[in-house]
Amino acid sequence: MTEQEKSEIIDLIKAGAKLPKEFIYKLFADEEDVFLFWNGRKEEVANVVLPFHSIEHIDEPRKEAAQQQTSMFETDMRGRQLKGWTNKLIWGDNKLILSSLANGPLRQEIDAAGGLKLIYIDPPFAVGADFGFNIEIGGETAEKKQSIIEEIAYRDTWGKGISSYLSTMYERLKLMHSLLAEDGSIYVHVDYRVSFYLRFLLDDIFGKVFFKNEIIWSYDKWTANSNSFQKNHDVLLYYSKSEKDIFNQQKEITSNLKEKYEKGYLLGGGGGSEGLVVYDENNPKVKEMIASGKYKVVYAKQDGKPISDVFRIPFINPVANERLDYPTQKPEALLERIIKASSNEGDLIADFFGGSGTTAAVAEKLGRKWISTDLGRFSIHTQRKRLIGVQRELQANGKDFRAFEVLNLGKYERQFFMDDLTNGKLKQKEELYIDLIIEAYKAKRIDGHNAIHAIKAGRFVHVGPLDVPVTQTRLLAVFEECKRNLYTQADVLGFEFEMGLTPQFIQELKEKGVSISLKYIPKDVFDKRAVSKGQAKFFDVAYLNTKETITGKKLSIELTDFVTHYTQDDIEDLQQSMRVGSKVVIDDGQIIKVEKDKNNIITRTLLTQNWFDWIDYWAIDFDYLSKPEIIKEINEVGEIEEKWTGNYIFEN
Repeated sequence: MTEQEKSEIIDLIKAGAKLPKEFIYKLFADEEDVFLFWNGRKEEVANVVLPFHSIEHIDEPRKEAAQQQTSMFETDMRGRQLKGWTNKLIWGDNKLILSSLANGPLRQEIDAAGGLKLIYIDPPFAVGADFGFNIEIGGETAEKKQSIIEEIAYRDTWGKGISSYLSTMYERLKLMHSLLAEDGSIYVHVDYRVSFYLRFLLDDIFGKVFFKNEIIWSYDKWTANSNSFQKNHDVLLYYSKSEKDIFNQQKEITSNLKEKYEKGYLLGGGGGSEGLVVYDENNPKVKEMIASGKYKVVYAKQDGKPISDVFRIPFINPVANERLDYPTQKPEALLERIIKASSNEGDLIADFFGGSGTTAAVAEKLGRKWISTDLGRFSIHTQRKRLIGVQRELQANGKDFRAFEVLNLGKYERQFFMDDLTNGKLKQKEELYIDLIIEAYKAKRIDGHNAIHAIKAGRFVHVGPLDVPVTQTRLLAVFEECKRNLYTQADVLGFEFEMGLTPQFIQELKEKGVSISLKYIPKDVFDKRAVSKGQAKFFDVAYLNTKETITGKKLSIELTDFVTHYTQDDIEDLQQSMRVGSKVVIDDGQIIKVEKDKNNIITRTLLTQNWFDWIDYWAIDFDYLSKPEIIKEINEVGEIEEKWTGNYIFEN
């Protein structure tokens, strides 16, 4: 840099002016001729370590009432896995999850399992944020919209265009790189919108020398007329962490070879020693010859040819068993090819944008260990249900499978968000937390009470704690304060509520003079934009009613009712804005079809005729208190400590 250029830069800085872009290369210590730079690029990545909550442990019994040893691990008397790696299905922000995996106690467990050998991710493509899903009720389809937290995460990713997308992906890919084993690989699934940018980003993080392939996934789909060639492919960017990466050559039988092998064609006219000819054994004449005992069978090799970097794999058939109607679902055949190529049986693989769970499902079927994460509640629900189905399928076929656990960051994620807002100041955190919830609930703060924090539309409001469930003792404190002040109505807000807060208990308090409603605080409250726009919705706690029948030593439990007040749409606003036609909405725990005719006459048809229309699955843990939830934390001297949370793990 010349003296004149230095003076020019100083003058521009003093004047508060922006520097010309040509100075970038001269100001930064980067010797490359070309490097990736964007507005907002930061080199540091998250290093927070949060403990994981174990919500549920799922393990289909392999054999009833007899201990056995599988090829993978030892089982107990119920046929459940006793030791070894347990697969992980994790709900939450993948940045916090990745940081906690890379820097926390689970890293040791990952390393003990052989290290993370393969990552496949299918991040957003900038196609819009509408990732709702359909619910089939009474022959009609209702769309369940994505949560506000998912919508805001998408806006964070794309809010400032490609620069915010690159910042989002850079931090996550850096964490993935640190988590990969030395012989690990990554496949990043993209399309024409972002493939160029991600290729540059991956070169920056993994190094150009470890670029392996730009794979084309070619497929057919119905498309409309266009003024350009039809866009019928996605791109998979394949990188390794080092030169030691695992790669198993995959081969395919071409259509010409398939004709020979599958249609009974003659493969050769002899040429071997006496008594040895080469034919297809399914040929009737060959069967006759073999049966005579004068000839023996020699099988033709069917190795096929090495697969190229163009994968011709069709979309999922609309009637295929694997189809889940999940918006971003990819075919199992695609993941099977990737997993077989870049991992071996028993290896650990991960997908940090888990979606419908295709990666985890295929990994389980191929005998791999897995981690799958997603921010969306419906994604976790879809994956959980799908993976239970995989366990049952493998069990029916006499094949091994591993247990999996559903994890989240729970109260620790909430504490992290609050610490981030308050710089960790305890007293300030408590007050700001209450103010934050009250603002999101659109209530007014009031003083002079112990258990009452606010008022809204004549109902008094109590804000439950950040990091523990609302207990019966806390509810009684709210009740007593309401009674002393002659208040008759109150709302109690909480992230979690302890078991045992039944409708009967709430009814008893109502009969004593105070009507209390329990409402869940949504995670959306931690995003100021959601709060300012009134998008944080608080829902009444849902209740299940059951009937228990004991006959001798047999206990039967029957679901008899499910009460929910879930609301997604403002039905009155919809009626005003909708055109002629129909729309299915979700309002106050009901799915309703709203129709408007050409005379603007509106009719409503209730589609949820039965409470069990809302029930997708249910399960019972008959020994719930047998498995305390133990979390692992790193103490001040860097040692891992185990601690009981006071909770138990639901075993399914």
